[in-house]
Amino acid sequence: MKEKEVVYVVSDSVGETAELMVKAVASQFNGGEVEIEHVSYVEEIKDLEHVIIVSKCTNSIIAYTLVIPTLKEYLDKRAEEEGILAIDLMSPLMEAFSQKFNKLPKRQPRLIRKLDANYFRRVEAVEFAVKYDDGQDVRGIQRADIVLIGVSRTSKTPLSMYLAHKRFKVANVPLVPEVCPPDELFKVSKNKCVGLVITPDKLNEIRKQRLKNLGLSVAKYADLDRILEELEYAEKIMKRIGCPIINVSDKAVEETADLLLAMLKKRGVGNRE
Repeated sequence: MKEKEVVYVVSDSVGETAELMVKAVASQFNGGEVEIEHVSYVEEIKDLEHVIIVSKCTNSIIAYTLVIPTLKEYLDKRAEEEGILAIDLMSPLMEAFSQKFNKLPKRQPRLIRKLDANYFRRVEAVEFAVKYDDGQDVRGIQRADIVLIGVSRTSKTPLSMYLAHKRFKVANVPLVPEVCPPDELFKVSKNKCVGLVITPDKLNEIRKQRLKNLGLSVAKYADLDRILEELEYAEKIMKRIGCPIINVSDKAVEETADLLLAMLKKRGVGNRE
C-alpha cells in the first residue's frame, strides 16, 4: 500500500490557513489523501531546523505562513540549500496588498486570533437567536440585547438572524390573541424591545403564499378578518410595553435592521460593528 504524501505546515500561529490551502490543493490531485504535519507557533530559527531535516529525509513539501521576516528568510535559505520545496502561502498576497493600498504589513504573528474574538461573539449570537426563536424559552427575553415582538410572518426570525450576524443577541416572541404574552415581556426594558407590524393586505398575501408552499388551500391563518384581529391585538401589547414599532411592509430585512439599530442607538443600545 502506497504511503500518503506528507506536507509540513509551518506557521508562527496555529497554521489553519496553510492547512486549508494544502487540503484544497490536495483534493485536486488525489482526493485529499495527504498527511499534514503541523509545526505551529514558530518563534525562533531553531524551531525550523527539525522540520527542515525531517522534510529532507522524507522528501516532503513545506507549506508555510510566516510573517516574521527573519524566520521566512531563514526557511527560504535553508530550504534552497537542502533542496527542499518550501512554499510561501502569504507573501504574494501581502505584496499585492502593499502595492495596491500603498501600505506596509505589520508583520506580527497571530493577529487573526484577535479578530477571531468577533467571530466567536457572532457564533454565540447566532446560537442565542436559534435557542430563543419564536418564544421557545422566555428566559431569553431578559438575556437578550434586542427583543422582537409581532404576529406570525413579520420577519422576526430572519431579522433575528441578520442581527445575530452583527453580534446582537436577539430573542423574538410571537403575539397570538389566544396566548397571553409571557410576564417577562413586560419586565424587560422597553429600550431594547421592538414591535414589528405589517399592513393587513401584505400579511394576507404572505400567508397565502406560505399556505401554498405547504400544499394547503384553506386556513384561518390567512383569513383577512383573523389577520386584522391579530394585528389589533399585537398593537395593544406593543403600546402597553411602550416599545418602538416598525412597519416591515415591503422592507428588506437589511432595511428593517438598519432602521431598528438607528432607533435603538438613540435609546442606548450600542452598535456592535
